[in-house]
Amino acid sequence: MDFSIPETLSQTLRVVRHFVESTLFPLEPQLATGPFHALVPALDAARAQARALGIWAPQLPQSLGGMGLSLPDLALVGEELGKSPLGHYAVNAQAPDAGNMELLHLFASDPQKSRWLLPLAQGEIRSCFAMTEPDYPGSNPIWMGTTAVLNGDSYRINGRKWFASGADGASLAIVLAVTNPDADPHRRASLFLVPTDTHGYHHIRNISCMGHAGDGWPSHAELAFDNCHVRLSARLGAEGAGFSLAQARLGPGRIHHCMRWIGVCERAFSMMAHRAANRMLAPNDPLGSRQTIQNWLAESRAEIDAARLLVLRAAWTIDRQGPSSPEARAAVSLIKFHVAAVLQSVIDRSLQTHGALGISDDIILSYFYRQERAARIYDGPDEVHKSSLARQIIKQFTPRES
Repeated sequence: MDFSIPETLSQTLRVVRHFVESTLFPLEPQLATGPFHALVPALDAARAQARALGIWAPQLPQSLGGMGLSLPDLALVGEELGKSPLGHYAVNAQAPDAGNMELLHLFASDPQKSRWLLPLAQGEIRSCFAMTEPDYPGSNPIWMGTTAVLNGDSYRINGRKWFASGADGASLAIVLAVTNPDADPHRRASLFLVPTDTHGYHHIRNISCMGHAGDGWPSHAELAFDNCHVRLSARLGAEGAGFSLAQARLGPGRIHHCMRWIGVCERAFSMMAHRAANRMLAPNDPLGSRQTIQNWLAESRAEIDAARLLVLRAAWTIDRQGPSSPEARAAVSLIKFHVAAVLQSVIDRSLQTHGALGISDDIILSYFYRQERAARIYDGPDEVHKSSLARQIIKQFTPRES
């Protein structure tokens, strides 16, 4: 791997860094304590600024108005954006829309692209991804109760989904539903493009998480499908291809998540270091507490730097061998649980260093703390990724039959 950063990318990173710090940091207190919809006018202005700066949709090809970055370059931009919880949204690279746009770009028909991909790429609408369900473990995505039954030239969808991020205010839901329950487990489900104004589509509620239900893009919704009819043309890809398409979406998406988490780590680390260097210690403050914080700083610096290298290696592997290669799958599983653990440790150390200020909403740490604990759960819980990686490791050491 070449660890050098081309000057053109370095310049882009400087532009993104300044945009995040000067435009988005000042908006964060409103995000932490008020409704998201109150921020939308200011964020619309920030989005217009991002377009003018040439940092719009870094994950999309230039033909769709994006920056056309490679996955490793996108990872570095994602780290800078991740330093603010508003960063990715401000440049139209937020989850779940970024992954949905990638899915549509790769697999949608021309009419589907015209109707959904183009307005998503322009930031005119938002979307959600409805996969997990309240009655089935999200750790096993091939097990679900939502069905889509073909009747003539349309499907009838029935079932419940939850933790559909960003569903509140979305125009499109990409829905995973069982179309052939008797097929191979990985060929049972299909993906559907469901307009949220379709009869039978119901937004039940925004789920309260750690005391905050949220609204708009940062929310997580429970959805119900009650004889929700969609045309045959609403199916994305072939019937039974839903699981494989979802996996194609999730692999690179985990690179986006992990580099965003490293951005969060860098923000929390900087705050911890600044607090340690500038706070006034009481005259009788024991030397041990200072040493503890010094240890936290050293450990955090090593963990963040190591995590970044692992993510860049995973991105490099996907770029060269494809997201479905065994090497890429192993690298993605590794970073998913490792970076999530580093994220939690660094935020916790920074919050502890700040004391009572850390748990208040006067600074961003408490927001990070409650929002990012879910990193070890969504897109596959830690236990699943560790098991997957371990199986691949064991396979390498299993004697082959002669």
